[in-house]
Amino acid sequence: MSSYNIALNFEDGVTRFVECRGGEKVLDAAFRARINLPMDCSDGVCGTCKCRAESGDYDLGDEYIEDALSDDEKERGLVLTCQMVPHSDCVISVPASSTACKTGQNAFAATVSKVEQHNDAAVVLELDIESVPPVFLAGQYVNIHVPGSAAHRSYSFSSAPGESKIRFLIKRIPGGVMSTWLESAQPGNKVEMTGPLGSFYLRAVERPLLFLAGGTGLAPFLAMLEVLVRAKSQHKVHLIYGVTRELDLVCVDAIEAYAGQLPNFTFSTVVAEDASTHPRKGWVTQHIAPQCLNDGDVDVYLCGPPPMVDAVRKYFDDNGVEPHSFHYEKFTPNAAAVTA
Repeated sequence: MSSYNIALNFEDGVTRFVECRGGEKVLDAAFRARINLPMDCSDGVCGTCKCRAESGDYDLGDEYIEDALSDDEKERGLVLTCQMVPHSDCVISVPASSTACKTGQNAFAATVSKVEQHNDAAVVLELDIESVPPVFLAGQYVNIHVPGSAAHRSYSFSSAPGESKIRFLIKRIPGGVMSTWLESAQPGNKVEMTGPLGSFYLRAVERPLLFLAGGTGLAPFLAMLEVLVRAKSQHKVHLIYGVTRELDLVCVDAIEAYAGQLPNFTFSTVVAEDASTHPRKGWVTQHIAPQCLNDGDVDVYLCGPPPMVDAVRKYFDDNGVEPHSFHYEKFTPNAAAVTA
């Protein structure tokens, strides 16, 4: 009998995956994994276990009462986990923290496979997983514990789920604790990490996509593009990749490769530096063509530094742009420690 991976996204950003057996209810699968989802009656009467199904196919049966889940709520994707029987992999948003559900982040180990420098802008860190490949949603991140220190840093996967080798695109910061370690990191070095985390991930694709990446905010989009290739997606996807200097343009060869694999994928690069000779200069917002917005019938994903995220949000507000959905993640590079 088939089984399905169910991603439980908690409101504190933690994601846990549980295996749901064929015909099994999500609440029972979670309890079997020692995750105490909110519940009271478990009979479809109280509504305490109400969550939101972000994606996937499932059946709710007819044994619950309308006071627990109305038809309107059902149309909006709300579900009762005590009645929900998946027929595919699903993503479920849980309106509670992971700690309240007596669970937490997964921890796993890996060893360094390769450290690849990209000018003075970024580093690609490739790791071999020591056990089962981590399960995550394309776009999510992990906390990597920096060897030899008590610090950890957060990085999005730039590789797709299910791979035995995982990759991260890491911004180089002079004096930064991770950047300093990467200068001497060697194949075979052990790395510990926890996760996955984050609500920035690729949802079910039902319309054109607009990806907006700033700097190493490109990382999660590389994972998303790989997932789209595997799914043989036919939807239109356009990526605008903005950086400060031309030297900051990294992994462009990987993007070009995806353009050859996805029939309706296009991309453009933008450089902000005035002295640049790049054909497209300025800010990402200056290069969002009307056709990319598809009269609002578009899902927009944005990952970049806070000023870029704020600028895009302002651009949408000022121009009356209301995409069907807008998912974004801000990241702030960790600054070097300052000692007096």
